[in-house]
Amino acid sequence: MRALDDSLDDLSRATTKALARAFASGEVSPVEATKASLDRAEAINGRLNAFALIDREGALAAAAQAERRWKGGAAVSPIDGVPTTIKDIVLCHGLDVRYGSRATSDVSDHPDAPSVRRLRAAGAVILGLTNTPEFGWKAVTDSPRNRVTRNPWDPSRTPGGSSGGAAVAAATGAGVLHLGTDGGGSIRIPAAFTGVVGHKPSYGRVPIHPASAFGSVAHIGPIARCVEDVAFLLNAMAGRDLRDWTQAAVEVGPLAPKPIAWSGRRLGYWKAPCIGGVDPEIAAAIERSLEDLELAGAELVEVELPERDGLSEIFRRHWYVGAANRLAAIEPSLHDELDPGFLEIAERGRRYSAVDHLQAEVERAEFGAKMDALLEDLDFIVSPTVPIAPFEAGVNVPVGSRLGSWTEWSSYSFPINLSQQPACSVPCGFTARGLPIGLQIVGGRNEDEAVLSAALTYQQMYPERFLCPAGRWPEQAIGTA
Repeated sequence: MRALDDSLDDLSRATTKALARAFASGEVSPVEATKASLDRAEAINGRLNAFALIDREGALAAAAQAERRWKGGAAVSPIDGVPTTIKDIVLCHGLDVRYGSRATSDVSDHPDAPSVRRLRAAGAVILGLTNTPEFGWKAVTDSPRNRVTRNPWDPSRTPGGSSGGAAVAAATGAGVLHLGTDGGGSIRIPAAFTGVVGHKPSYGRVPIHPASAFGSVAHIGPIARCVEDVAFLLNAMAGRDLRDWTQAAVEVGPLAPKPIAWSGRRLGYWKAPCIGGVDPEIAAAIERSLEDLELAGAELVEVELPERDGLSEIFRRHWYVGAANRLAAIEPSLHDELDPGFLEIAERGRRYSAVDHLQAEVERAEFGAKMDALLEDLDFIVSPTVPIAPFEAGVNVPVGSRLGSWTEWSSYSFPINLSQQPACSVPCGFTARGLPIGLQIVGGRNEDEAVLSAALTYQQMYPERFLCPAGRWPEQAIGTA
C-alpha cells in the first residue's frame, strides 16, 4: 500500500512528515516550502477566493527563522517551518482579522488567540487568513466583505462553510495545515465538500479566547489533506490556557493515532439525519465504505440519535441567541453593512427569552448525557458528513430545494456540537459529477485519539481517496485553478 507522505515532487502537496524529513536532511528548506505554498495561494485565490489576506512578507520571514533552527539542529516541533493558515475569525497578531465583516475594525494589534500563540511557539509559518462567512454564522462561505469562496472541484459550487476558505486552501495545496472553527459543522462540512480531512475536537481540547459569542457550541480544530497532518496540527494547538475558563482544569496529553483492527469494533450507523433525507448518491457511497468495514470485521448496528426531533430547536436557541449576542457588540449605524441573513437570525435570537435559552441548556445537557451513554455501548458512530452534494455557490440552500436554512441540510453535524464529542470527516468517494463525499466518524468525549486512529485506519484502506499525493486532485477535474 502506497504511503501518503512519500513525495516531494510538488512542495505545495507535501505532508508534514515529508517536509520535516526534508528540512532535517537539508534537501528542502522551510523557505522553499513556504514559497511553494504562497505561490499556490496567490495562483488559486483570484478564481476560488480562499484567502482574506496573504502575508507573503511575514510568512517568508518566519520561514527563514525556521530554516535557521533546522540547520542548527534546534527545530522546536514536527511542524516547525510548515506552511499554515488561520481562519479570519481567530485573532492573529499583526494580521487584520475582520471576521468576514465590513462592520469590524482593524484588530491586527490584538494579541494572538491561544491556539495561534501555540502554533507560533511550535514554529508554524502563517501564510495568511482564510475566508469565512460573516462571524462564521452559516455553513457556506460568502460574506459582504470578502465575496464568494468557490469549490476547487467545480467553481460554480460552494465549498461549504464556515471554514470554507481553509478547506479550499487545503484541497489546492495552498498550505499544509489549516486552523478552522466549528460551531455547527463548520470544519466537517467544508472538509466533506472539498475532499479533505476535518476534525472537530472534543470541546475544550483547544482553548478559545476571546470567548465565542456563540458559546460552548463553538470549537477550534484542524483541517488538512491527511489524518496525520490533522493530528500534528491538533497536538500543536491543544492544551490548557487560563484565559479559557470553560476548559476542564486539566492538561491534555499529545495524541498519537495508530492503526486499529476493525474486528470486534461496534459501529453505530446513524443513517437518518435529524431533518430531511439523504441524497441517494451520498447514501450509496457511505454504505459501500461501511460494507468494507463490515468485511474487515466491524459489527454495524443502525442507531438514531436521542431526542432527534427536538435537536434543531435546541441548536437554534443556542445559535440564534449567539448571533444576537454578537450583534449587540456592533454599532447600530453599521447594521446596514451586515449580511442580511446574519441580521435575520440575530433578530430571531433577540426574541427568545432568557427562560427559552436556559431551557435549551437543560435539554442540551439531557441530550449530551444520552449521547455519552450511547457511545458507552459503541466504539464509534458513523454517518454521512453532509446528506447532500455541494450545491450552487453564493446561496445558503440548494436552488429549488424549498429549504429555508442551512441547518436543514447540516443535521449530521450540529448535534455533535451540542454533545461536544469529537467528530472527523474523511473523504469517501465522489458523485457522478465528480464532487467529493465525506464520511463522519464520531467518538465519545475526549476520545479524539480513538477517532483519529479509526480515521487513519480508514485512510490506509483507501489512500487513493486522499490528496497526499496518490489521490485525485481537483485540478485534474477542472483544469488548473
